[in-house]
Amino acid sequence: MLELSETIISIFLGVGLAASVGFRVFVPLFALSLAAYLDVIPLNESWQWIGSMTALVTLGIATVLEIFAYYIPWFDNLLDTIAVPLAAVAGTAVMVSTAANLDPLVTWALAIIAGGGTAAAIKGTAATTRATSTATTGGIANPVVATVETGGATAMSALSIFIPVIAAIVAVLMLVGSFFFFKKVKTFFKKS
Repeated sequence: MLELSETIISIFLGVGLAASVGFRVFVPLFALSLAAYLDVIPLNESWQWIGSMTALVTLGIATVLEIFAYYIPWFDNLLDTIAVPLAAVAGTAVMVSTAANLDPLVTWALAIIAGGGTAAAIKGTAATTRATSTATTGGIANPVVATVETGGATAMSALSIFIPVIAAIVAVLMLVGSFFFFKKVKTFFKKS
């Protein structure tokens, strides 16, 4: 029973972190690295390296660079073109690294579908939001969007690590919200 409970919590943790990857690719990876380094959460044996000091420093630097890059006008949209596929890969990685007590085939299938899919869907919504902001405000509102995304990534990462069940529920709600957002944006551009 304890093993099943650990497995379910690890899946919720992975889904929550994958959702966080949809806002910022490196924030949840840094949070995962920090949590592993401080022994807050366990990682799969093959992912122990992410809890090393080298990984922590590298991911910390990448996190800071990514956050500031989104405040550069027009570069933020360019960054989104590479960030969407990168988010899918990172979402898959965080799901694999946290999944516990599962057969490797199940782990990878779950990681690709739940981890990569969640991250890509949320990143796609974020990229669409930024493109809409650029189109409607000439990019003036993009720093506000960037700040909200960074805050979302930070909040989801913390929630995932400390209350994974709630994080998974929030991730599902964000996916549902993404669906309705895309529908609304599609309608908006059809009318224009």
